[in-house]
Amino acid sequence: MRSKELLEELRDRIVARHRSGQCYKKISAALKVPKSTVGSIILKWKMFGMTRTLPRAGRPVKLSYLGRRALVREVKKNPKITVAELQRCSREMGESCRKSTITAALHQSGLYGRVARRKPLLSARHMKKHLKDSKMVRNKILWSDETKIELSGLNSKRYVWRKPGNTVPTEKHGGGSIMLWGCFSAAGTGRLVAIEGKMNAAKYRDILYENLLQSAQDLRLGRRFTFKQDNDPKHTAKITKEWLHNNSVTVLEWPSQSPDLNPIEHLWRDLKMPVHQRLPSNLTELERICKEECFSFLIHVQTCQQFCFSVNMGCCVYIEEKKLTNDFSKWLQYNKE
Repeated sequence: MRSKELLEELRDRIVARHRSGQCYKKISAALKVPKSTVGSIILKWKMFGMTRTLPRAGRPVKLSYLGRRALVREVKKNPKITVAELQRCSREMGESCRKSTITAALHQSGLYGRVARRKPLLSARHMKKHLKDSKMVRNKILWSDETKIELSGLNSKRYVWRKPGNTVPTEKHGGGSIMLWGCFSAAGTGRLVAIEGKMNAAKYRDILYENLLQSAQDLRLGRRFTFKQDNDPKHTAKITKEWLHNNSVTVLEWPSQSPDLNPIEHLWRDLKMPVHQRLPSNLTELERICKEECFSFLIHVQTCQQFCFSVNMGCCVYIEEKKLTNDFSKWLQYNKE
């Protein structure tokens, strides 16, 4: 990065002191200019007989140093500002330049256009709720959620090797899919249910009626377990809440603006991988293989315990200066209390 040029008046003062007999060191100390700069200015005066800036090769810069600093301040003050708005700001300052010039100037200052990283907007009330839930997560919890499994592959991006110009055949909507409801705890997996038709609050209540309490009984959680679900409208509907209340099911409330820390997402991932390795040919076979693979999880209780422990690590957050951190040492200290 090029340094800022000295004023012509200051350069003339350097030459005047040199002509009066002062050495470079004394001139540097008196005018607070680096000794090397003093030498360069005097050498230029001896060669060309002047101190003003010589014409440079190439196109002159369209954006001055002060203009670039002003644009950087605007960006830091408002990171969402667009290049077009910055161009208008530059024009108002009397420095009209192209968008590419503004972008290049911001790049020189280390500022680049990037996709904004998402961060939950948490109030003090939300953080207190997270802290309360972190203590409750140690109790017996039955985690629950739904997932979609496609017939032709995982419903996520996949990378393949291919030559330029060649395409990879795909099927619209993944060739069909099924929706599953499941639950699990540190003791293992509960029932896995295929959802037929469109999921609504009434159907979700029926799934709970037929499978929730029986799953808790199969996992030997007793009647004093805690049920965890997210804030999907079907889960928080009036008829769902009434059924949970009438059956004395304790529901661990999911605070607003919460990241998705449900460990059942890991379970769904581990289920989908072996299912698609078996290459089901139709939806009926896909459902059968899903239930077979889910049943095999019953012998992997240690895996379920690891999933629950991982979410315990994520939920037990330490609140300091209204910020959430995942400091492991603070987590250990908190859990000893």
